[in-house]
Amino acid sequence: MNILEQLAASAMARTRREMEICPPAVVKEQALALEKGDFAFETALRKPELSFICECKKASPSKGLIAPEFPYRQIAREYEAAGADCISVLTEPEWFLGSDRYLQEIAREVSLPCLRKDFTVDAYMIYRAKLLGASAILLICAILREEQIRDSLKICDRLGLSALVEAHDEEEVRMALRAGARIIGVNNRNLKDFTVDPENSRRLRELIPPGVLFVSESGVKTPGDVKNLRQMGADAVLIGETLMRAADKKAELGRLRGLL
Repeated sequence: MNILEQLAASAMARTRREMEICPPAVVKEQALALEKGDFAFETALRKPELSFICECKKASPSKGLIAPEFPYRQIAREYEAAGADCISVLTEPEWFLGSDRYLQEIAREVSLPCLRKDFTVDAYMIYRAKLLGASAILLICAILREEQIRDSLKICDRLGLSALVEAHDEEEVRMALRAGARIIGVNNRNLKDFTVDPENSRRLRELIPPGVLFVSESGVKTPGDVKNLRQMGADAVLIGETLMRAADKKAELGRLRGLL
């Protein structure tokens, strides 16, 4: 199996363990009992200028340990103070060293919409995201069938959650659109082999119609990268490693936005 397949299999095994502790029917009932969300994540991306999704990430399969010290609540507060529009929180525990607790505490700490960045492979994970305080979930075309994406989007709509549907090539973009995605994220990193191609966003941008939000993910390191995304008509950019390695995250985000 490639790493993406391993991540998906691990997520499914983790979910099955969680189901033994708290059955699916209970989690679903608890999530539906909460006040319906207001789709805050996609609302935050629907503004005239480029939106910034800033990521809280301790490690990754491609880069290993990124942040040995990981004061995640403080990082989230810094992002909010810096003018971030949304926060992405890794909850995958094995390769990214994430935790559901990080998301739950960050969602309470800041007023920004939070994305649960994980490898969603079952409806159970969507209901769990709602209980953890997420405003959005990630759906990756490469590990899901079109029918699964469509069904997941229906659950999200019922809960008031947004879904960032991630694609890496032309067919995955088309699949996301057929399934009804309102937000498509183009990942410039191929999660099967970790190669990064910043031009991937440019190639796929033209396939995404007006009205569907377009997010560029991975490989954004310089103000020039951000400028290029603005010029190609991106609605948002998701930035992880560049910000996580910066000692002064407020200054780094300002630099990337072209404010410094």
